[in-house]
Amino acid sequence: MKILILSRNSKLYSTDALVKAAENRGHEVQVVDYLKCYMNITSRKPRIYVDGKELIADAVIPRIAAQHTFYGNAVVRQFEMMNVFTLNDSVAIARSRDKLRSLQLLAKRGVGLPVTGFAHHTEATGELIKMCGGAPLVIKLLEGTQGVGVVLAETENAAKSVIEAFKDLNANILVQEFIKEAQGADIRCIVIGGKVVASMKRQAAAGEFRSNLHRGGSAEKVKISTQERAVAISAAKAMGLNVAGVDLLRSNHGPVVMEVNSSPGLEGIEQSSKKDVAGMIIEFIERTAIKPPKSTNQ
Repeated sequence: MKILILSRNSKLYSTDALVKAAENRGHEVQVVDYLKCYMNITSRKPRIYVDGKELIADAVIPRIAAQHTFYGNAVVRQFEMMNVFTLNDSVAIARSRDKLRSLQLLAKRGVGLPVTGFAHHTEATGELIKMCGGAPLVIKLLEGTQGVGVVLAETENAAKSVIEAFKDLNANILVQEFIKEAQGADIRCIVIGGKVVASMKRQAAAGEFRSNLHRGGSAEKVKISTQERAVAISAAKAMGLNVAGVDLLRSNHGPVVMEVNSSPGLEGIEQSSKKDVAGMIIEFIERTAIKPPKSTNQ
């Protein structure tokens, strides 16, 4: 099988792990910088090229960075037009990357979430704060990733100041209840084909409430509950993702979903769980890529 990995950096742990896993199973693998791809969009024979050569593949693994979602997703759609199997399709990637839309879809499915507020005008700031249970509150930029643009406001006045500052910059934000009982830890579950295959507990560094490994957090293997497993699977299904990283918090009212990631990093989860997640992804492609791609509403 010819597998293309859409990634800007072949040296990244996740990209390299997927390459090795595919090669170990006898597949031909090529890493392609999706920003260097260009497309011939036609109804008769859509094509995609890089460095003057047409790209041909049996399956595509998108590893699209959040800041390049628009163009990266256009490349994924082009492969879909060519009837090439994509590990996660463009519609599912777009759903998960839009934080507001993803929360609305999760809420519609009845998936547990922190109480979340969203408004356009600062006149609603007081009501938003009250709606989310008062301070302390978490305020998030919709466009932020890896913990960037996430602020913990410990008092109501601080929350108002942060919200007004973001709004003055014309930034879209979410206001969420602070799950104090999580104690700076979250659970990352990797879901492949509707099953949780690995999980880890991420603990924030001292003096930090964000547990992202990019921000100095630590990771360790964790055993999840039946309810947590079910929530993670439901969250991935709500986004339509074949492969997803689902981030949960353990709250007093059960597991709540913080985010669903369409391109989860593999380093922390493989090292903490001691599982070959990259290999599981390739196995899923082997089982699934030969089937006709399901139609999606573009």
